[in-house]
Amino acid sequence: MLQSAYDVLVVGAGAAGLYTALCLPSQYRVGLITKDSVARSASDWAQGGIAAVIDPQDSTDLHIADTLSAGAGLCDVDAVKFLVEHAADCIHNLVDLGVAFDRHHNQLALTLEAAHSRRRVLHAADTTGRAVVSVLAERVLERENIQTLDQTFVLDIWLDEQNRCQGVCLIHHSQVHWIRAQAVILATGGGGQVFAQTTNPAVSTGDGVAIAHRAGALLRDLEFVQFHPTALTKPGAPRFLISEAVRGEGAHLVDRTGHRFAFDYHPAGELAPRDVVSRAIFNHIQKTESDPASANVFLDLRPIPVETIQHRFPNIIQVCQKWGVDVFKEPIPVAPAAHYWMGGIGTDVENRTSIENLYAVGETASTGVHGANRLASNSLLECLVFGAQFRSLQLEPISAQTVAEIDSIADVEFTSIEQLRSALPRLVWQSAGISREQKTLESAIAQVELWQQEFSQLPLSQVLINLEPKKSLKLGISASDLRDWGELYNLLDVAHLILKSAQLRTESRGGHYRSDFPNTLEEWQVHTIVQEEKWSTAPIRH
Repeated sequence: MLQSAYDVLVVGAGAAGLYTALCLPSQYRVGLITKDSVARSASDWAQGGIAAVIDPQDSTDLHIADTLSAGAGLCDVDAVKFLVEHAADCIHNLVDLGVAFDRHHNQLALTLEAAHSRRRVLHAADTTGRAVVSVLAERVLERENIQTLDQTFVLDIWLDEQNRCQGVCLIHHSQVHWIRAQAVILATGGGGQVFAQTTNPAVSTGDGVAIAHRAGALLRDLEFVQFHPTALTKPGAPRFLISEAVRGEGAHLVDRTGHRFAFDYHPAGELAPRDVVSRAIFNHIQKTESDPASANVFLDLRPIPVETIQHRFPNIIQVCQKWGVDVFKEPIPVAPAAHYWMGGIGTDVENRTSIENLYAVGETASTGVHGANRLASNSLLECLVFGAQFRSLQLEPISAQTVAEIDSIADVEFTSIEQLRSALPRLVWQSAGISREQKTLESAIAQVELWQQEFSQLPLSQVLINLEPKKSLKLGISASDLRDWGELYNLLDVAHLILKSAQLRTESRGGHYRSDFPNTLEEWQVHTIVQEEKWSTAPIRH
């Protein structure tokens, strides 16, 4: 049963939210909020693994150097050191919790992924995220101090008169409630659904960034989106991610003629950084295909020993078979898709945002560890290392309060938003996808602003956007329709933020490529900052 107050509210139930909930001191009453159900998240889809220095032949200095190199000059060095130096402890804790990583001769097995100088990626076949999240979810459900709130959608942060976070406004069972908390932790993941082509699940609608922005929190580096080079492209199939580990094990990236074209663009070929490989595919398709919009290249697993494929990639084998591709006999058709958002809510290494009592962790946060381009398998690691910081969270416990009276509003007309929800990701993919330029960005920004105005005039928007604090409502609208409305509200904000950030940065760096400004410029070795409607830059923390 929903309570009127918790000590801590954690919003999001992927790896970051689950691990955070487990790390919070057990004396706190924790509400774990998920708009879907526990373990339906992008973390659950993560195939590759978790990077950590546990091999004597490896070193933290090497992992730090690889992370900084991938980040293209925008990583905060202290944050990267913090991430890498705490990695091994988090791995050992996961093993203690029951995560069954693959082993080789009774030692934790390690694989190589792109832009890593050593084999340091732990894995559980090709479903590492699922292996981690399923164990974390089991442990969360065992904890008496944690209440999971499924099918619950957070609308906005609840601020007090001093603009401190004092809770959230949420929708639970078609009712709007204001719930108090001493601390709110946003762990809502990324925003890949703002792009038409994405490896992210349907829940990844950028909710944390959007609600933090509306509350006035500082956001950072929102233009930096990582496009994974190799997503399955079959008619009717979801853009299923073909893990980077496949290329690490020896798969070849080829065009229709069988040519390994990636070496034409970078000496590391298939194992170049993700943004380089994605652009190589994009550019090669532009040069060689008559219809680039629907074209693809191929990932050939046949150079890998059959037994290695069977052992390491059973899920990839199964999904490809489902869509008519036999990986042992033919290459997989692939093309780039939006995969990971490096930017997010600005935080320090203790996960604090610019708003008191509001925290962010995981992909929704911008800690500075990924810079302009995330190193492979550092994302699950970030969820764990920064989630572990909440072990030392100090709060003044609050007493429960009476739930406010609920007004019934059953006659709000619900306007279908399917058309807008479909058009928005197509616009963002075309204008802020792998290649961007000024005129297209300007046109897209104007269109999104027009859509935002139209959305705000919907009858339901008029009620919910202008809702007074403590005003609870019972809405005569289904929970799924309310979630659709809320996700579009957030996606419109996220689209506008990404487009404006991409327009601001007049250079190319990491996951951000401007065809009209193709060079990386020293004067742009700065963070882009957004707070309310103010856009600026800030120096890198060294």
